Amino acid sequence: MSTDAIVLLKEDHKEIRRLFKAFQDAEDGPAGARGKIVTQILEALTVHTYLENEVMYPEVRKLVPDVEDDILESYEEHHVADVLCFELFTMDADDERYVAKTTVLIENVLHHVEEEEQEWFPKVREALGRNQLQEIGQRMLDLRPKAPTTPTEPKALKKARDAVVA
Repeated sequence: MSTDAIVLLKEDHKEIRRLFKAFQDAEDGPAGARGKIVTQILEALTVHTYLENEVMYPEVRKLVPDVEDDILESYEEHHVADVLCFELFTMDADDERYVAKTTVLIENVLHHVEEEEQEWFPKVREALGRNQLQEIGQRMLDLRPKAPTTPTEPKALKKARDAVVA
């Protein structure tokens, strides 16, 4: 398994896209089925954004000044996703706004993923050597077991609060 930070993040993106498709396929089905998929989406996004915010973004911001504006925008996109995730976590799957709110989350996250993968990941790969990307990736792998898995955990709430206070 690769420890390249960009490869790891793209693998997360692939899994998140798969979960989004599963939700869209279940959108007209029973609320319970939608709710289970959204729970998986919330866990995947909470872990992923935590690792990016704690490891990838600070390192890249320090090492690749050319993408600082991209990183700042990504922090804000994470904040929007965090708010939506928190709201979805507290909602019932049969709430009339549940599907709409999940759809907005999906649209926002897909936009964010596209920007990362198409715009600034290539710049980061060009600027950092393979060893640096592997070191960053290893730090993310080491932190993953300690990452919050729900948007209401203290580490996840801290991440959301830091986006407002910072």
